[in-house]
Amino acid sequence: QVQLVESGGGLLQAGGSLRLSCTASGKIFRINAMGWYRQAPGNQRDLVAVIRSDGSTNYADSVKGRFTISRDNAGNTVYLQMNSLKPEDTAVYYCNALLSLERYTGTYEARYWGQGTQVTVSS
Repeated sequence: QVQLVESGGGLLQAGGSLRLSCTASGKIFRINAMGWYRQAPGNQRDLVAVIRSDGSTNYADSVKGRFTISRDNAGNTVYLQMNSLKPEDTAVYYCNALLSLERYTGTYEARYWGQGTQVTVSS
């Protein structure tokens, strides 16, 4: 069974920094991409940043230059370093992973979500 476990959310003032972590565990054949989405009340869930198996990254325009996504050497933990936080960054942040899993007929791709972690930035 695959699990994504997040940590690192919290409450802080504007201008501060926070780092989120997400670790994927379970019977995983390959991690194709991991990323972070966020959802503020009344809004849809939007992509914040993603890092792929080849190391390429993409960021939402609103966080470029302030947020950095990275991963550990094993590749199963992804981090989101958030600097110069703004009140508009307040949201529940969800880890997302695109994984290749094995079954007797071969591999297949599946997407998993973490439970979400609250980030609140006060002005």
